[in-house]
Amino acid sequence: MSSFQLNLNPLKEPLGFIKVLEWIASIFAFATCGGFKGKTEILVSCPKGSENKTITATFDYPFRLNQASFQAPPGVNVCNISWEKQVLIGDYSSSAQFYVTFAVFVFLYCIVALLLYVGYTNLYRDNQKLPMADFVVTLVATFLWLVSTSAWAKALTDIKVASGHSIVQELAPCKTQEVMCYFGSVTGMGSLNVSVIFGFLNLILWGGNAWFVYKETSLHNPSNTSASHSQGGIPPPAGI
Repeated sequence: MSSFQLNLNPLKEPLGFIKVLEWIASIFAFATCGGFKGKTEILVSCPKGSENKTITATFDYPFRLNQASFQAPPGVNVCNISWEKQVLIGDYSSSAQFYVTFAVFVFLYCIVALLLYVGYTNLYRDNQKLPMADFVVTLVATFLWLVSTSAWAKALTDIKVASGHSIVQELAPCKTQEVMCYFGSVTGMGSLNVSVIFGFLNLILWGGNAWFVYKETSLHNPSNTSASHSQGGIPPPAGI
């Protein structure tokens, strides 16, 4: 195996430069999704004209909303109801975890690929199996970016609905005449919107980079490959 020799020239070419962009985009993809924390607040009015009190349900990655129970302020009795038994609706962990896990794997693969590009440039270009494997991984990653981002975008839409105004109509105590519930607020989900944007950005980057990876394979220029193999078959002259 060739020894490590640092060569930054591949980073100036589309093959290496786009891989750097893919590496950065994957970081934003899983960081903006996996680092989110939010809460939904509901104002509750008890009988006899008492003042409104706030109950809060907090939720975060991986968005198992059906485990996010409502909590009253410490030491405050809100209409003599155990709000801990009331939860948000839906479990969107499968889509969120698939998206984040795949983004992390892409992040790690980009590190390995960049190390191969800049440290073992000759090995990558002389061994046709490595470019072919890189090309196959690029195609698979492009498809999985499409699947994971689409699934996560749909889940995010459902999360916004489940944690928004409609939750008031789903809570059992709020359906009684004795308790009046009003939607208070929900944490802005701008970072989650950004995660979806970066998911589709990764899709574009990987799809576009497939062409440059393809150019490194024997499929693009098989004549050069066969010529190099024929030259490699000539035995070197014997030493004196």
